Amino acid sequence: MQLVLHDPRSGEPARPTHLAACEAAACAAVRLLDDERSRPGGPWHERVARWDGGPIRKVVRRARGVRWAATEELPHVEVAAGAVVRAFVPAPLDHVPDVLARLQVGGTDLPDAGTPAPAVLGGVTVALTPRHPLTTGKAAAQGAHAAHLAWHMLPDLTAWRATGFAVRVLLPAAREWPATVRRSVVQVRDAGFTEVPPGTVTAVAWPTGDL
Repeated sequence: MQLVLHDPRSGEPARPTHLAACEAAACAAVRLLDDERSRPGGPWHERVARWDGGPIRKVVRRARGVRWAATEELPHVEVAAGAVVRAFVPAPLDHVPDVLARLQVGGTDLPDAGTPAPAVLGGVTVALTPRHPLTTGKAAAQGAHAAHLAWHMLPDLTAWRATGFAVRVLLPAAREWPATVRRSVVQVRDAGFTEVPPGTVTAVAWPTGDL
């Protein structure tokens, strides 16, 4: 799944914060999964189901100006809440549309951490590891993985769906991390291709209000 963050130039609307980008990416990924077009009989179902049944790789890119505008024509869902992120219908890496493949992946890092979104009852909270520094692109992908797994594992999505799949992302202190991991519902263990060692727990998730 390709996720594209709108990262405006100086003079346009202010750049989003790190946490806002992570929250919007996680929400966008789940909204695409739950979209009626992704369900059986929908035009996206075959592609989404094939990807969802295998390794759930997500690639976070950034765009601005005409390159951002060009992505509008591709099938996607968009979340605009603190940051603007589009999640695109998954495709094999060798079939990523050129308009997306030309967008930059590496170096997506926002300097302002920001503050978490307000807690929304019925939503999901994601916490990112404090043990390894993550770029915004990496953190957004890991947060989206955690939300994706929560979408699969929660026994009833009714309350979360009613919130528009609200996601709050936290940056806990190192001393809080072991207890946070133990009490979470979902844990993401990274394959170790970029930024962190293999097997690192990069993100965890739980229904907001449960911890």
